[in-house]
Amino acid sequence: MILGAHQSIAGGYYRSVEWATASTCDCVQLFTKNNNQWAGKPITPDEAAKFLATHDTAKLQHPLAHNSYLINLAAPDDVLWEKSIAAMIEELRRADILGIPYVVAHPGAFTSSSEAAGLRRISAGFDRIHAELPDSRAVTLLECTAGQGSCLGHRLEHLNEILAGVKQPDRLAVCLDTCHLFAAGYPLADVAGYDATMRDLDRLIGSKLVKAIHLNDSKKGLGSRVDRHEHIGQGEIGIEGFRNLLNDPRFANVPMYLETPKESGGDEGIKLDAENLRVLRSLLVGAEPLKKSPPETTQKVAAQPVGKSVVKKSAKRSK
Repeated sequence: MILGAHQSIAGGYYRSVEWATASTCDCVQLFTKNNNQWAGKPITPDEAAKFLATHDTAKLQHPLAHNSYLINLAAPDDVLWEKSIAAMIEELRRADILGIPYVVAHPGAFTSSSEAAGLRRISAGFDRIHAELPDSRAVTLLECTAGQGSCLGHRLEHLNEILAGVKQPDRLAVCLDTCHLFAAGYPLADVAGYDATMRDLDRLIGSKLVKAIHLNDSKKGLGSRVDRHEHIGQGEIGIEGFRNLLNDPRFANVPMYLETPKESGGDEGIKLDAENLRVLRSLLVGAEPLKKSPPETTQKVAAQPVGKSVVKKSAKRSK
């Protein structure tokens, strides 16, 4: 399996690769700007070249970008909708500059309108985005959500409807998130429940459209519709749910990224990512049984600041 994690870009885009390497990642996800701000500084040619060179040297696979949490393509308010379209255009342009093939995006929240209106608004927004960027190489991955508030994407039917509603569906694909799926009511922990969830996925979307997976346990229970990430095996999904996913041949070549809590960041964040990855790798058929003592990380990286570039998912940032 191709296993990695979301990493900080503090100090430069290439730093995300250094964090990933230190954490024993095979792949890396990053923000291309501050995720809680609309605008970002332009990416210089030198910054892009250093990121690409560092990524190539590290021999990582499948770099992935995540868009800003502020973007809401389902917004009924025209001002916010237009601002979200412009921001998503910029996210795809930045991914192109960095050579990143996919950008993960939450579908959006319909707020004061309706579910049906919100889904139509999202498809119309992507049509505008695609028309503005006819030559962009970056593909948007619609991420399933937990369904807090009026957030769309907590039903696979929502993603199906968005894909069916755009003029260029080949410019969209899907990112699954285990915490979100589970919190939205899709069982993963037992084999029967996992199989039922995958049947829904195959029927409504098709597993071949899944281009990335976020690996997160859930602090809250099945169907809670609360987005709270937990370390692998320490939440309500539990170890068996991840064993089911990691040994599913449909996803053997799909990169999977941790978004588990970093706590204090720095060397502690590296150890937490490395430990979560160690647990995941132990679940693969034929892997050695998990030992009690985690190995020490072999590479040190300068301290990672806690804050904007450390992934912490909460209700406050759910749209």
